[in-house]
Amino acid sequence: MHYLEFEGIGKSFPGVRALEGVSFGVPEGSVRALVGENGAGKSTLLKILSGVHSPTQGEVRIDGRPRRFRDAAGAISAGVAVIYQELHLVPEMSVAENLYLGHMPARAGVVKRRLLRERARAQLEALGEDISPQARVGRLPLAQRQMVEIAKALTRGAKVIAFDEPTSSLSARETRRLFETIGRLKSGGRVILYVSHRLEEIFQVCDSATVLRDGHHVTTIENLEGVGQDQLVRAMVGRDIADVYEYAPREHGECALEVSGVSGPGVPEAVSFSVARGEILGVFGLVGAGRTELLKLIYGAARRSSGSIGVFGQRVDVRCPRDAIRAGLVFCPEDRKQEGLVPLLSVQENVNISARRNHARLGFLVSPGWESANAREHIDRLAIRTPSPRQPVRNLSGGNQQKVILARWLSESVRVLLLDEPTRGIDVGARREIYRLIYSLAASGIGVVMVSSEMPEVLGVSDRVMVMRQGRVSGQLKRGEATSEEVLELALPLGGRKRSSA
Repeated sequence: MHYLEFEGIGKSFPGVRALEGVSFGVPEGSVRALVGENGAGKSTLLKILSGVHSPTQGEVRIDGRPRRFRDAAGAISAGVAVIYQELHLVPEMSVAENLYLGHMPARAGVVKRRLLRERARAQLEALGEDISPQARVGRLPLAQRQMVEIAKALTRGAKVIAFDEPTSSLSARETRRLFETIGRLKSGGRVILYVSHRLEEIFQVCDSATVLRDGHHVTTIENLEGVGQDQLVRAMVGRDIADVYEYAPREHGECALEVSGVSGPGVPEAVSFSVARGEILGVFGLVGAGRTELLKLIYGAARRSSGSIGVFGQRVDVRCPRDAIRAGLVFCPEDRKQEGLVPLLSVQENVNISARRNHARLGFLVSPGWESANAREHIDRLAIRTPSPRQPVRNLSGGNQQKVILARWLSESVRVLLLDEPTRGIDVGARREIYRLIYSLAASGIGVVMVSSEMPEVLGVSDRVMVMRQGRVSGQLKRGEATSEEVLELALPLGGRKRSSA
């Protein structure tokens, strides 16, 4: 018998049919993967489950009872918890206060602090976590904050727990801890929904998988044992993807980016490297290696302690992102929503927001004709899937949001492109499109620096790999020499000697 059931779920938004006739069930004591390309309807289904959205048609049943949640509080009271990438915690409050926010033990309106700490400690220990109940949540590392979110769900009696891309910012060790916790939750009879674009994780932690495509339920694989990734990908995208990277060599020209002796926050030792015109330099490293910090120093988003930047043979005084953009040096950040987009604005406004200064009348009056034409040109060029240029960008899938950021920079005179985790949270089909865009930009003569925490991606896309370790460059390898073993040896804290094949 299924404890959680979706029966004929449909959901419509103005101009968009997000879900239609979705039906499947999940039994107790199991971990069900929910997979599909961006825009398949996974996020919408989770929001219906958590009470954020109400279905246009169909119903959700929990333990055989039809439930229709008007808000998140209704879902919580029914034993449902959804743990999103953006955790819903109060950073200024303690761990214990976050765990029992809204239902703290109290007498006559006075919180029983000792009892609160004891209950919080017991709940954390049940998850195998040694976190102080008195610690301020905002000071905890992400992995521990995630465990606090899980513990919070359990204090509210959650029987159904959904995880949305839970490992996107976790190290390998933290991911293993999370999987151990999910295993304990499964053994305790809970129903787990697991959303991830990392297929290797699906096969590690999930028993079964439900595939959505274009808002429809395609299939449910009740037992993943013996099922290959190719079979799951074929169900997700409706076709075979033999080589998602589709790498092809291209000619390299003169030096596009010269980084000389750069250091600063997160990069204590001076870093020097160069990128040729038309080259893709992949940067790999473990969490804390300083990859993102290095890109921000180059882009002027963080203040350099030392070093200089050169773009196509010209030294550039990059003190802030504006200086970098004027020099044709642009950056696509890892956190698209917080650092790359203005979520409340439309697709058109996000595409035009930087380059409009070059087309404004009298220097400050927006040119409606240019705004519309430029947005449509780049929407078509990058195949951005949106019902309208005026659609709020927050409503687009992750892959299409990434394309919007690229479209913004293609509206400028781009010479060097810095990419930080360009396919984070993006499905396999959309990844292929992003890779094609990167190759196309490199082939047009742009120098590309791409940071990725995914080894296959770095090896599959790059012409050359630079490895970082603890804020320093530990080595560089040409494409033909870069193997996963060589790269990992250079990335590990006790890795091999520093080497270069550049």
